[in-house]
Amino acid sequence: MKLPTPRSIPGRALGWSSEELASLPYARFWNPVMAEIPAHALRALSDSPVAEALMPRMPEAVNDIVDSRIQNGYTVNRDGAIHVNLTTEMPDVTPPMIDWWFGWHGDSAPRYKLWHPLAHIHAQWEQLPPAGSTGRARYVGSTSQVDEFLGSAMIRGAIQFRRPEEIGLADPHLATGIEATAVCARVGLVDAPIDMGYLVHHVSAVAGGSVMRSRFWIGPPYIAARKPALRPFMPLARRLVSLTELDARALLVHCAQEMNHLATFLPALYEQES
Repeated sequence: MKLPTPRSIPGRALGWSSEELASLPYARFWNPVMAEIPAHALRALSDSPVAEALMPRMPEAVNDIVDSRIQNGYTVNRDGAIHVNLTTEMPDVTPPMIDWWFGWHGDSAPRYKLWHPLAHIHAQWEQLPPAGSTGRARYVGSTSQVDEFLGSAMIRGAIQFRRPEEIGLADPHLATGIEATAVCARVGLVDAPIDMGYLVHHVSAVAGGSVMRSRFWIGPPYIAARKPALRPFMPLARRLVSLTELDARALLVHCAQEMNHLATFLPALYEQES
């Protein structure tokens, strides 16, 4: 992936310190032995890439998440974009738990590291969310700045959370957040005011838990400047950015790992910390 090389920041590293393990009230949820990714994710890796037409680009695809023909897989488009779809079954997890998690984990690096102990390094809010807020009100409209590994590449991502309707997602089941929720974001870089794509984690309540459908649309067609002065340079940026099948595979694997791992501890964490 040809992107700006992220700065190395002293003091940021994988894992928890001994002080964190001894003092944090949620330390019992730290588990560096992660859940295995499920068989359907492994099949998606072996069956992909799929035909570009089966995984449409944004914004056409955003309202086809539940009914998409390809629920698990990826494609590498002729225009340089990668699209990744993945479904995660989450026993005992509810949509409100997901909204709470996305508002809670961005407060500190140790919380973020719970999610993917082998890849997450750091998280902080660009600006603190409203005081006393929780759930959707805590993360929607805020930007989480995260350091993490995708495969062996370290990235610094600016996850700019948006309301579903801002990216064109219309789903009446999202209204209360009980039947379903959708975590939607514009995905960009921390070290350069450039956006690279979109993500959606659509979560529907089912008997015994929830089903999460994750979608990523990343690459040249979605690149945009966050500062007006940089807009004239975006055509060049779209030509220079090169995403490959390895990037798509790394993103699918990372999502499968972190979401399945999250499902193993989120219900108990939510009961303790919410």
